[in-house]
Amino acid sequence: MSAEPVETHSLDSESRARGGHADHKAELRLWLRMLTCTTMIEGEIRRRMRDRFVITLPRFDLMAQLERTPDGMTLGELSRRMMVSNGNVTGLVDRLVTEGLLQRRQSDADRRAHYVSLTEAGHAAFAVMAAEHEDWVADLFADLGPVEIDSLMRLLGAAKRSVQRSSRNPVPS
Repeated sequence: MSAEPVETHSLDSESRARGGHADHKAELRLWLRMLTCTTMIEGEIRRRMRDRFVITLPRFDLMAQLERTPDGMTLGELSRRMMVSNGNVTGLVDRLVTEGLLQRRQSDADRRAHYVSLTEAGHAAFAVMAAEHEDWVADLFADLGPVEIDSLMRLLGAAKRSVQRSSRNPVPS
């Protein structure tokens, strides 16, 4: 079995690691394969969001969080759920409010806190984007059959549990 030639200017992390470094462990190759797949999928979803809806993936993600919480959330809650800084959330919210997709309201209990929620236009826009997003993800995995998807889900579940277990252990010095 001969290796396929790989163009060096467009190598992903996985291909670079394979290029003659026989000392890489299977676990490192697995990590690079997972990272490469994630990067490719995210890049394609970002491109399609931008091309089809002129929206960034972080804005879509913020709207998805609010779609799940009809009463809205504070900026702090959004920040924690999205795992980004309050400043990043504030910028995203400001742009979506300007576009008429979100509304802000002051908390009755804490005058310093503001809740944000989707407007009717925001709900409608998100519904269209979410449906297409789901179709895109299905398209990206269209070459995998149900048995392969089930196997991957089972194996990735085991990988997740391994990472969770290891994350609880102290790092050896």
